[in-house]
Amino acid sequence: MKRLGFRPQRTLARSVTVSGVGLLSGDRVRVRFRPAPPDFGLVFVRTDFRQPVRIAAKYAHVTGTHRRTTLGLPPHQITLVEHVLAALAGLRIDNCQVEVNGDEPPGLDGSAGRFANALLGAGIIAQQAQHVLWTVSEPITVQQGEANLTISPAENHELQISYVLDYGPGCSIVRQKHVQTITPESFARELANCRTFVLEHEADTLQSQGIGLHITPADLLVFGEHGPIDNELRYANEPARHKVLDIIGDLALLGRDLRGKITAHRSGHPLNIELVRKLGKMLPQPAFIPRYRAA
Repeated sequence: MKRLGFRPQRTLARSVTVSGVGLLSGDRVRVRFRPAPPDFGLVFVRTDFRQPVRIAAKYAHVTGTHRRTTLGLPPHQITLVEHVLAALAGLRIDNCQVEVNGDEPPGLDGSAGRFANALLGAGIIAQQAQHVLWTVSEPITVQQGEANLTISPAENHELQISYVLDYGPGCSIVRQKHVQTITPESFARELANCRTFVLEHEADTLQSQGIGLHITPADLLVFGEHGPIDNELRYANEPARHKVLDIIGDLALLGRDLRGKITAHRSGHPLNIELVRKLGKMLPQPAFIPRYRAA
């Protein structure tokens, strides 16, 4: 890994709250984003415990990557963190305390759109401390079966992500691709509103397990034999765009401002986190990574 340069750290000008229903539980939950001092990082706080529990958004705290990214151990864990983290990282908010009164943030429409709008409405300000820009010295690839994820050295100090989604012939989600240079402006305009998606048989399986019983196809993207059920795509390649959003959220767990060219093919949270862990081992480590503790 090598340093490319520096930029000012950023935080919120004021606190802001977003409320809604958890995608998995159906419970009413809220997330409160609060400004934080330089070098604080992104830290989740479970406020529903008598003694609030803090979980730093670090890859060392990842305990699950099946269909979503989970931090912490039961009962002190928080799941489906990727959309919140994508909103923060996509808008380049480095320091923020994220208070949640449940084990998942509001699911909303399965995108990061309302989070991003709330953060932009709160205002984002520069801080005195600097954030290092990092890139790789040579391409690094992680792979599992037909899925792969590669990061190559940065060009022009930018982060570009390219995703190819391909579930094979006969799938109702057609093969598609999205390429995006990530800036706060492009994230808000091109990615934040792109929703998570499932195939109809996957949704049926999840609900048979008691997960997401309150969700209907109108609430997010459920693909049936002929495309989205009771819903319409916001972009022709919205699923591929959402995969880019997920990568941004998972990369936030590196805790660094990463630049480079990322190319992904059929990858998901497991490979995203595998790449983050691999990169993390190559970076200078802070003297102390906060574990779970009272707020």
